[in-house]
Amino acid sequence: MGARLYFDWNSTTPPLPEAIAAMNAAYESAWGNPSSVHAEGRAARSRLEEARVAIAELVSASPADVVLTSGGTEASNIAIRSPYVSDEKGAILLAPLEHASIMAVVTRLSELGVEVRRARVLRSGTIDLEDIDRHLERGGVRMVAVQAVNGETGVIQPIAEIAELAHNRGAVVHVDAIQGIGRIEAPRGGWLSHADTIALASHKIRGPKGIGALVTRAGHPLRPVLRGGSQERGLRPGTQDAALASGFGVAAKRARSSVADYQRVGPVRDRLEAGLRELGAAINGEGAARVPHVVHVSFPEWSSAELVAALDLEGLASSGGAACHAGVPEPSAAMVAMFREHPQDHWRLEGPVRFSLPPWTTEAEVDRALAIIQRVVARGAASLYGSPTNPGLLDV
Repeated sequence: MGARLYFDWNSTTPPLPEAIAAMNAAYESAWGNPSSVHAEGRAARSRLEEARVAIAELVSASPADVVLTSGGTEASNIAIRSPYVSDEKGAILLAPLEHASIMAVVTRLSELGVEVRRARVLRSGTIDLEDIDRHLERGGVRMVAVQAVNGETGVIQPIAEIAELAHNRGAVVHVDAIQGIGRIEAPRGGWLSHADTIALASHKIRGPKGIGALVTRAGHPLRPVLRGGSQERGLRPGTQDAALASGFGVAAKRARSSVADYQRVGPVRDRLEAGLRELGAAINGEGAARVPHVVHVSFPEWSSAELVAALDLEGLASSGGAACHAGVPEPSAAMVAMFREHPQDHWRLEGPVRFSLPPWTTEAEVDRALAIIQRVVARGAASLYGSPTNPGLLDV
């Protein structure tokens, strides 16, 4: 069968060998508590601050404005909860296709009485700028949360335009840049010329899991969500891990030049997309600006879970577009947002599959993937999984 094909790059990336080496070195010589003033603590603190500088340089920020977190989820939680910790007034505006790390905390804020406004999403997967403007024109919006890139479809969102509209109305902007950093060029003027806060995750840029960062515009106020020690300026209490930070720092340095690598894989991605179309797949996000390594499709008469499992058995790692809750398949928020107003496309919600390619993917590997997909799809799924059209999908 040959070596496995890992086409699930958006889920997580393999850590760089240099990042692993840096982490191992830190575990050997910088295992002390970074808050301690003795030699062991200073060694750990030095690794921590080196990583902070590398992360800051990645997004053209000051190291003083980098808060190390346990990952992108915690970073977004701090950014979004912060304005509402002591004064829960003003609406939050976002599109209903944001990552769960955004949607879950916004749901909680709603339960606490914060008004939540949801912007319309176009069929292409792009946030409707006119609807953003309408919500802002009504007034009362305190924060706008927007993703740089949709992790499922690969659609690049117009964050510069959204941020300009928001700032003109006095709202702060949080950008989930996790799927965009190192994969697309920074928006004109740089990330922090548009965002007040940016969330990053190390494992999306070939660093270790378990660490991320919240980067802020200089002077942007934050309030802690958790209470404890004075680490990370008191904004993220808990003992930092110098080894994880070392791996993150190495990955951040590499990510400064990785955009070109992703751009080079674009034609190979297009080859995969063309082949999938020939096999009967519908391309989700078509017509929108997308990152060059992602193809998101739906196959008639297949469920995501079954198709992803079948491909995995054949040696191809991909990702389904639907989440499961209590064993009941649910369409993803992104897919519902894109196709709710288009009944003829509701079948797409049942079987989306995402292929996110490593930057070095070859045409030969794409051809091997297409051969696997063709074998699996040719087996047919209608007799096993029923009709591709399920009017009840949007009612879950």
